[in-house]
Amino acid sequence: MDVLKPDRSKAGPPERPEYFSGPVRLHNLRRPDAPGTAELIGVFFDRGARTIPHIHEADQVLYFVEGEGIVATERERRVLRAGEIAVIPGGIWHWHGATKASAMCHVSIKAVGPTDWSVEKKNWVDY
Repeated sequence: MDVLKPDRSKAGPPERPEYFSGPVRLHNLRRPDAPGTAELIGVFFDRGARTIPHIHEADQVLYFVEGEGIVATERERRVLRAGEIAVIPGGIWHWHGATKASAMCHVSIKAVGPTDWSVEKKNWVDY
């Protein structure tokens, strides 16, 4: 059994900073290689920071642990706060990050597998 907790002091810059807009730090809580296993990453977003649009093959769960953030798809944009959970179905274009007013941390939970970061930035508008 693994017992995990995101820790800002253990977070570092992303390996691919071009996948983000604004300052973001990652705490890799669980990064297995085997297909079908769960990857967990604590993601700390400064105010206004966010991911660029992307698509995962499998569902992604975002558990918000502090602050206030946004999860957006082509059809909706939702503000979430600490204690709330978003589930983005696999194959759905989306982005997520902090609001302009609040820094935020969420835990990203998804199956090991590729992410398509090359999708169009449609609906990628200022918020």
